[in-house]
Amino acid sequence: MQRRDLTQGPIARTLLVFALPILGGNVLQSLNGSINAMWVGRLLGEDALAGVANANNIMFFLLGGIFGFGMAATILVGQAMGRHDLPGARRVIGSAATFFLSLSVVVAAIGLFVSRDVLEWMATPPAALPLADAYLKIIFLALPFLYAFAYLSAILRGAGDTKTPFAFLLVAVALDIGLAPLFILGIGPFPTMGMAGSAMSTLVADAIALAALVWWLWSRKHPLWIGRGERGLYLPDWTIVRAMVAKGVPMGLQMVLVSLAMIAMITLVNRYGTHTTAGYGAALQLWTYVQMPAMAIGAACSSMAAQNVGAGHWDRVDATTRYGILFNFLLTAALIVPLVVFDRTTLGWFLHDAHEAIAIARHINHLAVWSFLFFGVTFVVAGVVRSTGAVVPPLLILGFALWGVRVPFASWLQPMLGADAIWWSFPASSLVSMVLSLAYYRYGRWRQARMLATPQGPDAVAIPAEVPANPTAPVADLGAR
Repeated sequence: MQRRDLTQGPIARTLLVFALPILGGNVLQSLNGSINAMWVGRLLGEDALAGVANANNIMFFLLGGIFGFGMAATILVGQAMGRHDLPGARRVIGSAATFFLSLSVVVAAIGLFVSRDVLEWMATPPAALPLADAYLKIIFLALPFLYAFAYLSAILRGAGDTKTPFAFLLVAVALDIGLAPLFILGIGPFPTMGMAGSAMSTLVADAIALAALVWWLWSRKHPLWIGRGERGLYLPDWTIVRAMVAKGVPMGLQMVLVSLAMIAMITLVNRYGTHTTAGYGAALQLWTYVQMPAMAIGAACSSMAAQNVGAGHWDRVDATTRYGILFNFLLTAALIVPLVVFDRTTLGWFLHDAHEAIAIARHINHLAVWSFLFFGVTFVVAGVVRSTGAVVPPLLILGFALWGVRVPFASWLQPMLGADAIWWSFPASSLVSMVLSLAYYRYGRWRQARMLATPQGPDAVAIPAEVPANPTAPVADLGAR
């Protein structure tokens, strides 16, 4: 592994090359979800697809709940690597690993008991409810593997490595896609699990990919690997834990607000019947692809900005923002156009022979899909300002856009616009969040924010800009989902 030093080199090219594996990972994850949805829709029918749409909103909520902690770990590791403080980065990794593992077990245990109640609260259609519940319970069992894989990917990105997480995500996705129909239909030695089989394939695939990634880090004596004689680093450093909680909770709440808004929206959609719910679920599958460039560029901007903040290169931070916004518009628009032109075909992949649902899905897509151009600007700007530790203003901006604009717009304008009020609420809220984010970037005090009270650890040492993965390197000297 070659650690990429994001504080040097041409900014545009460095940002794009660093972002491409993240984008590839987003493509893989979305492709995985879409193919599994296709398996469910074609093999089990429309009710099962509606169940997946409801259960996936909760799954997104669960993953969004740890987003903030993963971002906090990425930023802390990135800042440490930017100032060439490898021991500081490893202190973050050890404390964060213990924190993530404990959190995942607690959330999984709670979720197993409340999954059906939450689905009922969401007004999941009765025919889809038992299917969604069976699927969601297994997702809760898979949660520790999902959290651990997301955590390892986050710290590797903070260290400047996006290729390794992509490679092992490719393993997970290939296994998930291949195993899903076997578990759903009970082919060969696999049990017949129906819709729950889709979730079981996710559990098995992520467990295998996580084990492979851990083995790879150990076998390569990765500079960030914590060896057997250094397990004391897994004891929580409370300064780091407090920083992760103080900074991670607001960042996580941003994704929680998005998830809750999605749940609120699908609750409104469910009132219009199974056809509308299935159409909306199919449109969501396309939108995951439209969001991918913005999410990849935003994540890359956050890691790149964090290393440059650690190094004190503020001119590179501002240039990262400008190029991030430019790349967002170019890449997002390049996806929106073909998905609008060919949406009858692409939506048909998820709604086989469901002509009424396809018509609804196309209408939804035409009204709402272009709003993700605005969403991308917000994501890029938020990623940059969070890299300093300024996490509350982006939370407030997003909260207002979703709960002060999107949900009220969708709810209150239905008497006049009907279901169209739901679809128009997406561009309205996205435009508001973009304007507010740019205003805060221009006039806010985010450059004065800090992740830790003491940004440089007392035992910080300089390390080379590039750290080769030499199996014979003295791991103790280097400090070695």
